[in-house]
Amino acid sequence: MLTIPMTPQRVGRLKVAYTARNLDLTQPFQVVHGRDLAPRHGDLMVATVAGIGQHQKLEVTTSRRCTLYVGDEVLVAAAARYAPDQFEAELPEDLGPCDLVAAGGVAARLRSSHAKMATPTSLHPVGLLADADGRVINLSDLALPVPVPNLQRPPTIVVVGTSMNAGKTTAVASLVRGLTTARLRVGACKVTGTGAGGDPWLYHDAGAAEVLDFTDAGLAATYRIPLPALVDCATSLHAHLTGRGVDAIVIEIADGVLHTETAALLEHPRIQALADAVIFAAGDAAGALLGVSRVHTTGLPVLAVTGLLTASPLAAREAQAVLDVPVYGTADLSDPALSVSLLQKATAAVQQARCAQPA
Repeated sequence: MLTIPMTPQRVGRLKVAYTARNLDLTQPFQVVHGRDLAPRHGDLMVATVAGIGQHQKLEVTTSRRCTLYVGDEVLVAAAARYAPDQFEAELPEDLGPCDLVAAGGVAARLRSSHAKMATPTSLHPVGLLADADGRVINLSDLALPVPVPNLQRPPTIVVVGTSMNAGKTTAVASLVRGLTTARLRVGACKVTGTGAGGDPWLYHDAGAAEVLDFTDAGLAATYRIPLPALVDCATSLHAHLTGRGVDAIVIEIADGVLHTETAALLEHPRIQALADAVIFAAGDAAGALLGVSRVHTTGLPVLAVTGLLTASPLAAREAQAVLDVPVYGTADLSDPALSVSLLQKATAAVQQARCAQPA
């Protein structure tokens, strides 16, 4: 195994991705490389940009989109990606050439791509980033500490949907806006997905007092991560928000209800214990009908449907005709009276469920 010291000047020239934003860049680093060295999910990788493709810019630690040039050295994280509208990619098995499959800084090996996508930007790994003792740095090393247990938790609404780009993040932001306008201190978090700053910053812009995402729990992306680790991630982020004294929490679970990790999370007892109710986002009436039915099978109550379908009054009416829950647009969710009403319904649904349980 080859070890190469990283001078402060070289570290200073690195284009550091969003996924690595919690790294202290003032410490001494090395780069390790070896023919048999296999990256783990979340290992930080120094790589040279070998060719510019789909991602011409890298989202850096400040969430600025930084233009990439051939020959740039970047600091990214090794992980897998699941994005039906973009790339499907797997964790690299070695330190051979790989691909930049997400602008937030994920290095992986392409498996398939949507027809609209160009060839991914290609990377040649220099090696894995290590500390002064030669220990490879993983994002899990940068995770928030274990939260202090809290006996009382705020009411919590989970937003899920049919797929990526169904309107989940917009729904979270709209609900946050409504609750914040009602003078509640709201915490928001995204517990699965691929590391990027756009969604958390939208939560901030909507008024969320506290915002976290899975990168704060030490994950660059959540595809192929074992279920127990995903559950730990979600419960840790929820506990940290609770500990920061918020009045309500809104959680986004990425991708769709047919996605393996999403489905498993919704059915997990620990996730059901922290979730009071669900708002479902869909792009059309058929997706809404399927999605609400799927969520009902988990036992979680569905408060409402929203999403891209509400951009069309006709599609919204079509959905409402076949659903037993209301359909709301973003303006509706941003209304403080409605958002507070939904929060109260979520709390009431949990209390009703507890009363119905046998003694």
